[in-house]
Order: sequence, then structure tokens, then C-alpha cells
Amino acid sequence: MGEVLGVLDGLRRVVVLGCGRCASSCGTGGEKEVKEFVELLVGKGFVVVHSAVVEAQCDVRLSRKALKGVPEYDAVVSMACGSGAAALGMLTDKPVIPANNTLFLGVVKRVGDYVEGCKLCGDCILVDTEGICVYARCGKGLLNGPCGGSSKGKCEKDGVSDCGWALIVERMKKRGRLKNLVKKRVRR
Repeated sequence: MGEVLGVLDGLRRVVVLGCGRCASSCGTGGEKEVKEFVELLVGKGFVVVHSAVVEAQCDVRLSRKALKGVPEYDAVVSMACGSGAAALGMLTDKPVIPANNTLFLGVVKRVGDYVEGCKLCGDCILVDTEGICVYARCGKGLLNGPCGGSSKGKCEKDGVSDCGWALIVERMKKRGRLKNLVKKRVRR
């Protein structure tokens, strides 16, 4: 909040947009959070000229609709991931201030419990790793197999994080596909 208020310094007329997808399910930009944020801004003397939760803020078509007909404003606060803020940035010449620091593309296990699920590398190998992203889950980023340094399923780097390769091996065993671990695949 302090970061957002610092960037908004001198900008009084604000639009606040949440996201009906990821940010809603994470509890960082749904109806409740947008309402609370608007109340906080109004309490600090800002004029919120419009607020809404866009179904998927990263979809430029939907964000365009959310901004259509909005009265004159000085800035847009995006309560979505970085992709949502980027989409809004394509649609306005006003500052877009992200209210969330996007850490990763995650898997929501339950609200407040997220697992990094994808590094968005553009060279997906999930088919080879039973749906576990090695780029995201291996603390060392090893792509060709486990390092051998994990202990009790935990990464030797910190001793707390799950070893990505241990997760892959266990899932392959459970599914009866451990033999696929040694299968070679031609990479582009």
C-alpha cells in the first residue's frame, strides 16, 4: 500500500480495477479487495472516479470495455497480476500502478497457499515431467534429472523447499511411469 500511495502522490483522480480470475481467487483483487482499496483511497483524500472487477484484466478487449466511458482520471490502479497491468498500459496514456507484486505464475491450492507452477519459459516440458515444471520447482534449475543432493524430498539448497525432481519421481512412480524418466526427447 505504501508503494502505491507513493506513486499516486500528486495524482488525485483514480480508477481502480481488479481481476475476476487469478487475483480474485488469490484474494488480492476481487470484489472485496477492490472495495476495501477504494475505501482506503477515499479515506486518504483520493477521488475514485471508477472501480470495477474486470473478468480477466489481461484480456485487452475486456479491459478496454472497463475503461470505456470512464470520466477523466489521472491514474489507474491495477489489482491484478503483471499481465493485467501490462494490458491496461496498452490502453491508456495515464500511469498504470500495479497494486500487486507478481511473483510467479502459480497454482492455487487454497487461498493463501500457492505453488509456483510455471516459469513461462516458452519451451514447455510438462509432458515429460508429469505436469511438474522443472524450471519452477527445481531450486537449482536442473533440467536433465535430479542432482542427488536432496534429503527426505527437500532441496539441499535450503532444506525446506520440496525437491522438484523428487516430486517428479514420486508422481511417476505413483502413476507407473517411472520408466519415462530416462526417455530421451529431442529439444528444439
